[in-house]
Amino acid sequence: MELKIEKLRLKFPGEKNFIFKDLSLSIGKGEKVLLLGPSGCGKSTLLNVCAGLIPHSYEVPMKASAITYPSSWGYVFQDPDAQFCMPYVDEEIAFVLENLNVPREQMEDKIRRLLQKVGLCLPHPHTRISELSGGMKQRLAIAAVLAMEPDTLFLDEPTALVDEAGTVEIWETIKHISKDKTVVIVEHKLEHVVDLVDRIILFNKHGEILADGKPEEVIKENKEVIKEDGVWYPGAWEEYIESFPLPTKDELPGELAMELEHFKGYLNKHPKLTIGRASVRKGEWISILGRNGAGKSTFLHGLMQFIKTTGRYELFGHEVQQQKTPERCTFVFQNPEFQFVANSVFDEIEFSLKQKNSSGELMEEKVKDILHRFNLEEHRHQHPYQLSMGQKRRLSVAASISISQDIILLDEPTFGQDAANTFQLLEMMKEFQLHGSTILMVTHDENIARFVSNRIWTIEEGELVKDELCYRPHEAKEGIL
Repeated sequence: MELKIEKLRLKFPGEKNFIFKDLSLSIGKGEKVLLLGPSGCGKSTLLNVCAGLIPHSYEVPMKASAITYPSSWGYVFQDPDAQFCMPYVDEEIAFVLENLNVPREQMEDKIRRLLQKVGLCLPHPHTRISELSGGMKQRLAIAAVLAMEPDTLFLDEPTALVDEAGTVEIWETIKHISKDKTVVIVEHKLEHVVDLVDRIILFNKHGEILADGKPEEVIKENKEVIKEDGVWYPGAWEEYIESFPLPTKDELPGELAMELEHFKGYLNKHPKLTIGRASVRKGEWISILGRNGAGKSTFLHGLMQFIKTTGRYELFGHEVQQQKTPERCTFVFQNPEFQFVANSVFDEIEFSLKQKNSSGELMEEKVKDILHRFNLEEHRHQHPYQLSMGQKRRLSVAASISISQDIILLDEPTFGQDAANTFQLLEMMKEFQLHGSTILMVTHDENIARFVSNRIWTIEEGELVKDELCYRPHEAKEGIL
């Protein structure tokens, strides 16, 4: 037996309820297992327990009758920044190879082959990790784990920030290198892993095992429960698109909200972004697509004036001052932890509302309403860092839109989210859009781009190369077009 847990009990400090209560499971040598369940049910926490990170690295109160750990394992975190030790790409992998006593003269070739295996193309391996996009960092994290040649792989949404083509490449790589390995996976993109895994262990929102068996049987026999709990399942998007609210002709975009001309963004004094000419009207929803490292996040950072920019940049007819955050824009970071400032979920929302000069007796009610809308009311007293990645993402969006809703800039807001929270977030954004908000969303989800937004911008190598209108087949039937 490769891994075994008997009667696990675990509860985070300050929480009333157990995440797991008398949970038992076993995974045999060479098995490929998917942990499936709604956001916040404890999948990532369980993966940490399986690897021994809890309680040996993270002090979380837990006990179990017995735990058997794998002898050799590698872990790919949901947040790639959480596992880097070195500042440069080649140094990160070399650090692993040094611990394996790989001769120095062999390292350069091994590093290049590992980067090639995960599709991380760089001008030179000696590149600062801080200069990589989120998706490129995830590829590096996978490469570093593969360098360890572990018997067991723990994968916590390893392609959450990777573009669609890269996602396919990475899962093909994992399939190829894991044939004789034990693999335990947490992943929302079910379609990419269902052919890889031997088993699915299905959890409900309380961290209880609902089913454990062959993938096709678990999905077929529990489809209604899966839908009710908001877990992704085959056909979920198709069913949702039929019911998605569409704008009427009277609600189509109005006045110019944003104009860009000869707009450039700079990193380390080098131009990384060039937009010849672009404009956005009030009430539009634009999805921004492009491969990892294309410059999508850099573009949003330029609009927020987080980086130096040149050229014409106007919002609602007024020129944006250089290096000054535009007052009518709100921004949701790709990494939600970058924007947390308070010590509890409740205080995080309250802080944002205060920036909008909200005060008085209604403050607490406003916070409660926002927490309810984002399914965070049960976690109001938790520190933001104690939340799951999906819950952190919802908190970051909730806090941001509490400040301003004129122009909403979102950097991968749906990664790490289950179906229910993804659709709820999209419906909330659609509600803001119908009330005049302008939305620019970086996403790798082509379903969002094609069926939810009004326009799609494609960025390649820092340039806006395509601007196209979206056509949703069911709009014609309703007289929208």
